[in-house]
Amino acid sequence: MKITVINGTEKRGVTYKLKEIFLERFKPSAEITEYYLPKDCPAFCVGCTNCFTKGEDSCKDFNYISTIEKSLIEADLIVMTSPAYVMHATGAMKALLDHFAYRWMPHRPAPEMFGKRAVIITQCIGSGAKSAAKDIKHSLSWWGISKIDVYTAALMDDIVWDNLSEKKQNKLTESVNKLSRKFAKINYVKPARTKLITRIKFNLCRLIQKRVYKSGNAGLDNEYWINNGWLDKSRPWKNGNNI
Repeated sequence: MKITVINGTEKRGVTYKLKEIFLERFKPSAEITEYYLPKDCPAFCVGCTNCFTKGEDSCKDFNYISTIEKSLIEADLIVMTSPAYVMHATGAMKALLDHFAYRWMPHRPAPEMFGKRAVIITQCIGSGAKSAAKDIKHSLSWWGISKIDVYTAALMDDIVWDNLSEKKQNKLTESVNKLSRKFAKINYVKPARTKLITRIKFNLCRLIQKRVYKSGNAGLDNEYWINNGWLDKSRPWKNGNNI
């Protein structure tokens, strides 16, 4: 089993601790690859649109993005973590997600993503963990991932794990372990089921691509859809992830 982890910060605080608790159950057998932001993707997307018009390999940050994307595509489970910064995901996480705009369904979604499973772990000192998780989930869902579980924690007491009361630490540990047990029981040989809402979004994008094709203005995105057979009867979830 392969797990790819994207850490929205290099800081090893409470979010890091929660992530480590989640991964502990998988460590004896899983191959875990981790990335820490911004170290592993230190550049911002500048909106040049080269990824849309010329291909992702024309991105100025392709060396960073291609390495991370390869890990995401090969992973059986994707884990995304971020503390809440002003009620949203970290700027470094947003910068990474911006780089993957070309993988959104209206453009060139990776077929493998439609069978993926993902976990998002966020926390904050007060409110904001849910909105931080929403930032990440929005992108993952438009990549084609249907099975996304979200774990949020409101600390209230302190932002340092060792400063939290034993009762609070135990409560957080128990809840994360519950989520970990849930994902440890999954048979990852079988792709995740693609939900109806994901199929609807895909088919709406398909209608757009069909119109583009009929207009005679086919570009890189349209060619990608044609080559995958998605303007005909082929669908990215018809490879066993219908269960």
